[in-house]
Amino acid sequence: MKKLIVFDLDGTLAVSKAPLDAEMAGLLGTLLGIVKVAVISGGAWSQFEAQVLANFPHDAQLKGLSLLPTCGTKFYQYDADWKQLYAENFTAEDKEKILRSLNQVMDDTGFKPEKTWGEIIEDRGSQITFSALGQHAPIEAKERWDPDIAKRKKMQERLDAFIPEFSVRLGGTTSIDVTKPGIDKAYGIRKLRDTLGIAIDEMIFIGDALFPGGNDYPAKEAGALSIQVRDPEETKRVVETILACLSDWTPPPALKA
Repeated sequence: MKKLIVFDLDGTLAVSKAPLDAEMAGLLGTLLGIVKVAVISGGAWSQFEAQVLANFPHDAQLKGLSLLPTCGTKFYQYDADWKQLYAENFTAEDKEKILRSLNQVMDDTGFKPEKTWGEIIEDRGSQITFSALGQHAPIEAKERWDPDIAKRKKMQERLDAFIPEFSVRLGGTTSIDVTKPGIDKAYGIRKLRDTLGIAIDEMIFIGDALFPGGNDYPAKEAGALSIQVRDPEETKRVVETILACLSDWTPPPALKA
């Protein structure tokens, strides 16, 4: 029996930058009544507040929920309020080099869109994230920009050459995440193991970017049983299956196919 279910956020639990819908929030609330749950994402803590917590059931057992923003470089747990356990932040020199390299790669590749929605490069303290169309781009525009991941793979290759001392991963629909070396979702998985006392083989990880180079792939490399999903709708069906396997839960009539 698995003791911890770990989720990616964007593209897995919710559409990029969007909050959990009512069905997903309800399923996660039910899941928390049976097993511990964690969410690891490249998003900042503010994104977790807006996407996950804003729509979470008020009666959910939040002490069983662990939240790991910026690919696991930060860790939050609930004890009357949300407490940050650690943060692996960049130095000023690190940030300067990463930002310079990102701008150089954009110039070299020519992947600068004419229209953007918000910041293209966001400093999240322990992670720097490139979002090709900006932080608030509509999902339709994002899905058109790099549907085969070819643009970001080319950028990733150049960034690996410029900043080999850092970890460069593809995340979301148009984003690239840069963290300290060895601090990625595998790091987050190991932190969950150490903090919660749950062995990695007692975890399930669910994400939409489990391909090599994707920012979910390190969780699979860490040894967690991993389930690839296409989108939040498929994640819901996976959660329903887990609920059915771990308990006598059955979907309410409105959720049955």
